[in-house]
Amino acid sequence: MDDKFDTEIISLLQTDPAAAAAKIKEYIEKQRVNMDDMFDTEIKSLMKTDPAAAVAKIKEYIEKQNNTPLNIAITGEAGSGKSTFINYFREMTNDDEGAAPTGVTETTIDISSYPHPKYPNVKLSDLPGVGTTKFPADKYLELVELEKFDFFVIISDTRFRENDVKLAKEIQKMEKKFYFVRSKIDNDLQAEKRVKRNFNEQEILQKIRNDCIQGLQNEGFKSPQVFLLSSFDLHLYDFPLLHETLDKELPEHKKHALLMAMPNINLEVIKKKKKALQSKIKYAVLTSAAVAAVPVPGISATVDIGIIAAAVTHYVVSFRLDIPSLKKLADTTGVPYDDLKQVILSPLVAVKITPAVIMKVLGQMAGVGVLLAGEEMSRLIPGIGIPASMALSSTGTYMALHQILKMLAEDAEKVFKRALGLNSSE
Repeated sequence: MDDKFDTEIISLLQTDPAAAAAKIKEYIEKQRVNMDDMFDTEIKSLMKTDPAAAVAKIKEYIEKQNNTPLNIAITGEAGSGKSTFINYFREMTNDDEGAAPTGVTETTIDISSYPHPKYPNVKLSDLPGVGTTKFPADKYLELVELEKFDFFVIISDTRFRENDVKLAKEIQKMEKKFYFVRSKIDNDLQAEKRVKRNFNEQEILQKIRNDCIQGLQNEGFKSPQVFLLSSFDLHLYDFPLLHETLDKELPEHKKHALLMAMPNINLEVIKKKKKALQSKIKYAVLTSAAVAAVPVPGISATVDIGIIAAAVTHYVVSFRLDIPSLKKLADTTGVPYDDLKQVILSPLVAVKITPAVIMKVLGQMAGVGVLLAGEEMSRLIPGIGIPASMALSSTGTYMALHQILKMLAEDAEKVFKRALGLNSSE
């Protein structure tokens, strides 16, 4: 930080600590973007002098990006729906092996951490209630180690209670983010529908939201935001708004981890995944070019196929188009697995991604197969062989991944619409 910035922060800390924290966060994010630009420049320079080192650096960078830890704390009283929320976020049902245990009594007697089955770097922790025998109120903060979590979701199936409020205020002191979630909204709506002749869902939802907000305002929270959820149907009510809020407030490197782990709750999430994956194609392209610069006959085309296969595997899992994900979707929505597969066009969905499968698909793509096949031929051209091979390799890799990503994103949207019974035009 420069002297002018330091002076501004010191001044703000004395008058408006929250504004100071926001400015520091903004500065860090800006520095991260600058670091990414510096990384790209470094890689391009290395490709001219040491292609193998460039490949190693790109691989290290991608692995670091894909393994960014995200620790989410879920807390609330017994029976509030914590475990069901955790399981649904992890795309599991309550009776799946490895699911968080559910029950109307307090099942959380210790801190239990549940990694996402597809993205183990994303962990959701079920925190015990404040004031239990093992976690007394006066030692709760020390025992739970709140500082290690990125953000907190405080869940209640009624009004937020005294312990919820106490915990939120302590989290606030630590300048960590927390989000109030009012769960089991579907139960409330069903109960109201049974007793009211002129049932209006939106009016009931607003009444519940206002009631929770008023209670929190009475406890000293100035502008509390409450998200209404059904833990069994996260695409309904306020879960998309919760994700949108997290997407705005999380640091950039944490957003990607959250997005990849996020279930396909709406079409917007699928679009965001496509955009995020598109932004990473440049690293596959740089790797392809760097390998093509290595003067070893035959290696470039083989590595290109491997690069594409690895990226496609990641795309398929991210869009939940792998076989286990599609079968899970069929089970949870009641739409037959074969019906979901009928709307899919890409031959890369619900199959094992192998070099042979990739080569077959590339052969059907106009221009891509020719570019990749021309790599080795171009090496024979005196003087310009290696640069030509690099150009063909990187262009072919980009075109292949760009087209495949587009196809898979479209298939993910079709599967989502079919699973929810939406028209293709919606």
